[in-house]
Amino acid sequence: MRGLAIFAGCVLLGAATPAIAGPNGTITGDYVEARTAEVFAGGCIMGSEAETMGRQAVAAWRIEHGRFNGVALDGLAVVAAFAGDRNLGIREIGGLPPASVRAAIMIDERAGAAERDALLSLARELANGLADNIVDVRTVPIAFERRDDVYAIAAGDAMLVVSSRLEHDPSCGAMQWFHPLARGTQAAVGLTKTQIYRGGALGSKWQQADKRSAFVGTFAY
Repeated sequence: MRGLAIFAGCVLLGAATPAIAGPNGTITGDYVEARTAEVFAGGCIMGSEAETMGRQAVAAWRIEHGRFNGVALDGLAVVAAFAGDRNLGIREIGGLPPASVRAAIMIDERAGAAERDALLSLARELANGLADNIVDVRTVPIAFERRDDVYAIAAGDAMLVVSSRLEHDPSCGAMQWFHPLARGTQAAVGLTKTQIYRGGALGSKWQQADKRSAFVGTFAY
């Protein structure tokens, strides 16, 4: 695989960025992410996907408790879709980072004006550089539900169904190659049952099912 220095050792499952203090203390909640390339795979799959796939992702945050920029956001949610010119996480395995990433942000319709501004700023901050070029912001109904080990998120043009139950099959040298895209997460690899983004703002639409391409857990910032 050209241009990549693939890890020789196995990355620990569930490793994550430590929580860091936000502008006004700590804000906490649930986090779900799905990409268009597997994050837990054998070297054979990674060799075929790393440079050609993984350029898109959907990330969702549901705030359990906390304030951002002085605004209480308890119970609200925000979802982001990203589309880049390279695999969004390829820097982790020695590749060049994307030169261009476009982001679309979907904000909970229950939010008031101040809450909408705070949610947009929060998503930009947590996206760890992927939301520097936001090309679309919409206020939409957001459903963020959990039933047993399955998370289901629907937000305008984006939909995710992700299971936290994943069989870590060691066949073909399977291992975790990436960590969550967002900062402040404590998340483990999950199974993407469904990932859909059908909006027109990013210049890219995608649909995916039954891939080991997700992260599921919590965030604190």
